[in-house]
Amino acid sequence: MTRPNIIFIMTDQQRYDAMGCVNPLIQTPAIDSLARDGIRYDQAVCQCPMCVPSRNSMMFGMYPSQTGVRSNAGALLDESRLPAVPLPQLMADAGYFCAGFGKTHWNNCRKGEPGSRRGFHVRAEGQPRGSSCWEEGAVMMDEEDPEGLAAYFAETGEFGGGEENWKGYVGKPSTLDIVHHRDGFIAKKALEFLDSYEPGEQPLFLYFSLIKPHAGFNVPPQFEAMYDINSIPDLPAPPWSEEPETHIAAAMRVSESLHTVHYSRKEKLDPLPDIEKRRIRLRYYANCTFMDYLIGQFLDKVRAKGLDRNTLFIFVSDHGEMLGERDGRYSKYCLYESSVRVPMILAGDYVDKSLHGTVDSRPAMLTDIVPTICRAAGIKADPRLPGLDLLGERKSRGAFSEFHGGGGETIQVAPSWMWRTERYKLILFREGNVLDDTPAQGELYDLEKDPNEWYNVFDDPAYYEVRTQLMMDLISHMATAFAKGPAHGHFRGMAPLGG
Repeated sequence: MTRPNIIFIMTDQQRYDAMGCVNPLIQTPAIDSLARDGIRYDQAVCQCPMCVPSRNSMMFGMYPSQTGVRSNAGALLDESRLPAVPLPQLMADAGYFCAGFGKTHWNNCRKGEPGSRRGFHVRAEGQPRGSSCWEEGAVMMDEEDPEGLAAYFAETGEFGGGEENWKGYVGKPSTLDIVHHRDGFIAKKALEFLDSYEPGEQPLFLYFSLIKPHAGFNVPPQFEAMYDINSIPDLPAPPWSEEPETHIAAAMRVSESLHTVHYSRKEKLDPLPDIEKRRIRLRYYANCTFMDYLIGQFLDKVRAKGLDRNTLFIFVSDHGEMLGERDGRYSKYCLYESSVRVPMILAGDYVDKSLHGTVDSRPAMLTDIVPTICRAAGIKADPRLPGLDLLGERKSRGAFSEFHGGGGETIQVAPSWMWRTERYKLILFREGNVLDDTPAQGELYDLEKDPNEWYNVFDDPAYYEVRTQLMMDLISHMATAFAKGPAHGHFRGMAPLGG
């Protein structure tokens, strides 16, 4: 069998349960079609619940503490000191033609200078030149549609940085044509490529990565109209009004940005009537449907070109979205389920037909993607990588994730580490930065009995054996993984470690 095409589809900040194949309330027919034609991994997690470290981790196949990129302020700027070969470069080196459309969020350029494409032969991005997403030779949206991008930024200007202040979450119906949304531009360029692409001897690696359903929620009105606000359930209230002594409480004590952003949103969103809080979630779901519409157009074109034959499709998101849970917590920046779990589907005729429409409950991680693709493409995987082939027989005892502060700190604070099985979740954390010798604290959740993670049973004698085994598994896994790949190529050197 010749090497398969690899078609990698990605969204940003899409919850693991924001798909129709998981929650019938959500309208995502294109994503659901992939689930029918493949395997859905229902226990998948990201390795850090924020954009930049998660995406660097996924594309290099290494944990954030191996790449050194632990926050959204991190980056790998020295192409000669990368911790591993990034995924598109791996594919290009193996003889694949590599085309990338949309968000990578490497943050790998210096201001005013483009960053490396890292293996992509063709590249387009729905951002302006000069942004942290500018890659050398990439078609940027402000070059082809400057008026459209300006109109988009004008519509979302009040949403603040990252479009995720309280106004970004409240959202509003968009007045723009779809093509003038950044994701509309990304989809347009991908469809143009497919129209002109003629398969040759080279197999294709095609990366299609959208910017939303990440806030802000300026949704084209036709997608918002597909939902009935009366069908959106109210959130259950936790048995406490302030976050207990958890890793996120510790992080907010030492992260001014995390504390400020959370409470500034909470001040504005808490007083809203319940119906308006439901509207926030409705617009998030409508954003998911908007992204699915673009994915559907993309998949229709892929199938029309015959590129769905001898093909492995991958669908994931980089992390989740709390969406008001835990007493009004929005965005990500924590290790709780809605933030750290991600949708993950492997589909296409490369996947054994007997497995189509199935659910795999193994502990799966975004770092498993590189080894999975390597096997499909006939590439020898880097032995330092901690992930496993998702289509192979080997399975991990659990899934690992880590979290370091509120996203924008240059010195990483309040480190926390998660080990998760299908039933249990262990979180170990410390206050201060990674050099502070503060006592470790812990959280343990029985996800079967407490899916909301409201009751920490870390000190409950009834869970002593479970806690002990999970701690041993976490320590063993971290020691083994970090011994194999201790790279640290952050552009600020050791400064994020406090040194």
